[in-house]
Amino acid sequence: AREMSIAYAGGTGGGVDAYQVAFVLPEILNHVVASGFLSITFIPIFSSYLAKGEEEKGWEILSIILTIFGFCLLILTLLAMILAPRLVSCLAPGLDNPDLLARAVRMTRIILPAQLFFFAGGLFNAVQYSKEHFLVPALAPLIYNTGIIMGGLTLGPYMGMEGFAWGVLGGSFIGNFLVQFMGARSLGMKISPRFNLKHPELKRYILLTLPLMVGLTMTFSTEILLKYFGSQLARGSIAALNYGLRIMFILVGLFGQAAGVASYPFMAGLAAQGRMKELNNLLNTTLRYLLLVIPVSALFILLRYEIVVILFKRGVFDENAVLLTAGILPFLLAGSFAFAAQTVVVRGFYAMQNTWLPALFGTLSVLACLPLFPILTHILEARGVALALSLAVVFQTVLLFELWIRKIKNPQGRSIYFFFIKMTCLSIGILTLLYPVHRLIQENMDTSGFSGALVSSIITGATFLFFLLAAGHIFHIQEIRELTRRVLKKFSPGP
Repeated sequence: AREMSIAYAGGTGGGVDAYQVAFVLPEILNHVVASGFLSITFIPIFSSYLAKGEEEKGWEILSIILTIFGFCLLILTLLAMILAPRLVSCLAPGLDNPDLLARAVRMTRIILPAQLFFFAGGLFNAVQYSKEHFLVPALAPLIYNTGIIMGGLTLGPYMGMEGFAWGVLGGSFIGNFLVQFMGARSLGMKISPRFNLKHPELKRYILLTLPLMVGLTMTFSTEILLKYFGSQLARGSIAALNYGLRIMFILVGLFGQAAGVASYPFMAGLAAQGRMKELNNLLNTTLRYLLLVIPVSALFILLRYEIVVILFKRGVFDENAVLLTAGILPFLLAGSFAFAAQTVVVRGFYAMQNTWLPALFGTLSVLACLPLFPILTHILEARGVALALSLAVVFQTVLLFELWIRKIKNPQGRSIYFFFIKMTCLSIGILTLLYPVHRLIQENMDTSGFSGALVSSIITGATFLFFLLAAGHIFHIQEIRELTRRVLKKFSPGP
């Protein structure tokens, strides 16, 4: 809904490019203090105090981390706001239009303070996760994105894309900070300013977090590389790449992130107990289910035009914007399985409280793939950026999984590669059967409008589901059959 609102208001115009560039510096700042990893680094520390019945000590280390890192983040935020013109020019060198650059700088300064709310809210979320309360943290992204939408639609008519930037700030304050503070406080949270640099748990927290601060994951690098190289292409390229990326991340969120978040506490528990065989089995099983994203990605590739029409074709998002975004989408979807699998593989290392290995090898893989970007961008333009991103994340995920197999002694891990090949071949077969069906629909129906695109997607999607379930039964693919059984059981009437 957020991206639909942005597309409605800005399409693939230069204003959307400037808005997307405005997130680069805040994303780097967020990465420097590892705000996105607080549930991974802080939960083990806080949970250990809860397990020992020493909750007061848990509040103490929470206050220390919040005070010290929050103060550092505040200083960095102020510096970033002062240096924004120079930094934005370096991070998006192709954004040489003075008006667009000025708008990107202005929106960067609006969005930067939101990182303070993300950091504090991340700690409050970790408290709630540790106490096994998940509802209020789940509200954070919903309120945040609602804030962006409301800001854009109410302020947009007066200030353009800057309205969405104000929505980022308001949504992060309410959803990621205020609501999470109230949720954590309801569970007994006690915080106060503390500058105790000698606390032993602070050292442990820094050692766990430091690799995440300096390491380069593809999830983080994707946002930077997309905007850096996209800024050097035709106006609207960053916007189209971002729309395609969000569509791809729908699949990653459904298949990868949800599984990664859900499996992490179990993996951490098995690792703490030294039950490595069970940990490997859990990781392997989770990855096998995640690879079901491959045939779904194939379906999205076939329906790429209809999907973009349904999601974005309204307001100033016209047919040219549809074609540009749909042309990029297959190259991003090619890497969706790797983005999904990576969320689980890295959490395996984190469960072992080993953040250095994935940070080191993840960074090396990103650096090794950097030459791909200028080469493929020169050949394929925006599609080249998308393809380079997919190839880079595939390389990084395979490298980290191979590291896991060798380091953690996971002899069954090789079977994941065979399952990947099986799912890829299955997807090609289903696409071969689906293509004439989809072609027939397009020849007899106008899919350039919402209703036609929706009908085409429903018919093609239903046919795809039939083929997928039939293949699971015929070829005895346990993951498809088991998932089908669970879904049917979930929706079947009770006794």
